[in-house]
Amino acid sequence: MSRSLPLLLLLMALSPAVVAQSTPSVTNDRISELRRAAEQGDARAQYNLALMYDEGEGVPKNLVDAYFWFNLAAAQGIEDGKRNRDISEKQMTREQIAEAQRRSAAWKPKTE
Repeated sequence: MSRSLPLLLLLMALSPAVVAQSTPSVTNDRISELRRAAEQGDARAQYNLALMYDEGEGVPKNLVDAYFWFNLAAAQGIEDGKRNRDISEKQMTREQIAEAQRRSAAWKPKTE
C-alpha cells in the first residue's frame, strides 16, 4: 500500500463540501483537529499526522516528527505505523533517530 493512500482516505472521509472548499483555513483547522487528537493519545490521529509530516502534506516535511508520531502509533498497535517508522528511519541520521526516540520516550498524552 502506498504511504500516501491513508492520507488520501483521510481526506476522502471529509465531507464533499469541505473537500470542494479546500481553503488553507480548512486545512489548518483539520491539521489542528488531528494534532489535538494525536496529542491526546489517539493512535489513528498519530499515524495520520505522521503521514502528513512524512509527505509534507499541509505541514513542512519533517522526518523527525514523522518518526515520532509513527513510533507512538506503532506503540499502540498500528502496524502501518511500525512499517512506516522503519522506512523513515532509513532516511534519517543517527542523531535524528535518537531525537525522535527521546521525544517518544518522554511523551505523555495531553488532557484538556
